[in-house]
Amino acid sequence: MSVTVNKDLFQAAETDFKQEYPAYASTALLDTMREAEYSRLDDLDHVYLDYTGGGLYAASQLRAHQDLLAQNVFGNPHSQNPTSKRMTDLVESARSRVLEFFQASPDEYAAIFTSNASNALKLVGESYPFGPGDHYLMAFDNHNSVNGIREYARCRGARLDYIPLGIPDMRVPEEQFSEAINHCRTGANDLFAFPAQSNFSGVQHPLEWIPRAQEKGWDVLLDAAAFVPTNRLDLSVWKPDFVALAFYKMFGYPTGIGALIAKRSALAKLRRPWFAGGTITVASVQGDRHYMADGEAAFEDGTVNYLNIPAIEVGLNHLDVLGMERIHERCRCLTGWLIERLVSLTHRNGERVVQIYGPESTDHRGGTVTMNFYSPEGAVVDHVVVEDLAADQNISLRTGCFCNPGGGEVALDLTRNELVGCFSQPHIVQSDRFTVDDFRLCVDGKSTGAVRVSVGLASTFKDVYRFWLFTQRLSDRGE
Repeated sequence: MSVTVNKDLFQAAETDFKQEYPAYASTALLDTMREAEYSRLDDLDHVYLDYTGGGLYAASQLRAHQDLLAQNVFGNPHSQNPTSKRMTDLVESARSRVLEFFQASPDEYAAIFTSNASNALKLVGESYPFGPGDHYLMAFDNHNSVNGIREYARCRGARLDYIPLGIPDMRVPEEQFSEAINHCRTGANDLFAFPAQSNFSGVQHPLEWIPRAQEKGWDVLLDAAAFVPTNRLDLSVWKPDFVALAFYKMFGYPTGIGALIAKRSALAKLRRPWFAGGTITVASVQGDRHYMADGEAAFEDGTVNYLNIPAIEVGLNHLDVLGMERIHERCRCLTGWLIERLVSLTHRNGERVVQIYGPESTDHRGGTVTMNFYSPEGAVVDHVVVEDLAADQNISLRTGCFCNPGGGEVALDLTRNELVGCFSQPHIVQSDRFTVDDFRLCVDGKSTGAVRVSVGLASTFKDVYRFWLFTQRLSDRGE
């Protein structure tokens, strides 16, 4: 059963919100689109607050894609028969549209279709020419798919380093960044990877890092998956060597397609460890030779997800109608209002109900808010319990560490010694019976996860207001 909303109290709160955030009025088109394109949310009385986990599709996106499939006959692309040629044209049209959306010149950048952002990152990791003495530098605040590249670097003898985060804002201190990027050798294969927006805290790390690192000799890999759903990424201004993203996070449909947008000069530096159908111009069994294709084709293994790729163009067109700047402004207003209420919520004894991890403002942060709840005595409320309680109220949020162990370890004050001690007990952590409670024993009973809510293109004030009502129930002032 969902939280009961008192109509008069809600209207008063909404009026106050609009006065506090007058820029919200400029996003009114999104309310119209919510009613027309995302009405299922209200029909099902559902509060969706997991946009960092996955975006929502508009009803018109499905209709446009289904009509395209229903009215045509498509075949496997890259042939000259009529059905294949038609499909090839649509795939290449979508590729061009991706570059256009991100203002990336096709002479400078290539768009490679992948199965998701993780696969885009893996393409870079497995192909980047790390060697002894080279360097892989990461922010602490990276998704596991970026952390995983370290295994390729490690196997090839490259040096590994992380830039730590500061507390409590969970940003990288300027002096630490400046010091870290100085460790780059002339002519080396050195790669620096960071997220444009943290999928843990919502912190937006400076895009200015891109040219600063490149000037020192680094190739730069930008994880844009959490950033691009609500922010404009202009690749005519910011020019990372590699960008990874997933389209379902931007506009919900289709799943199973991401992209690696890469400088053509950076692609030429990569060395793929294998070849597959579609990635070569010719291969021979008896001659034991193969020749890789040029550009994008060398990185799209096998047959691309060709029937779904046209839906990307539909989704990008839909975002253009909504307006990225409008989406960004709406998320900023909703996030600011919610954070202000959360940090002011106290128990009767004056103790905070909520601890937010990261900035308590909207300055250089996205629409992701991660937190834990505490009892009046200061004991953390199990994040799994919070998720269950939210589900009872028809609220979709996410809990855990969100595939971002570095962010989680810093936020939850998990020390190196505790974690090394935990991983030194493989009979525990590799057991089929391993549980969160087992992990808590390893880290002296500390919290092992957090609660994350995130807003997006279809969010309204009522969504965050209902979550606010839910949080009040977790205080001893609640019902």
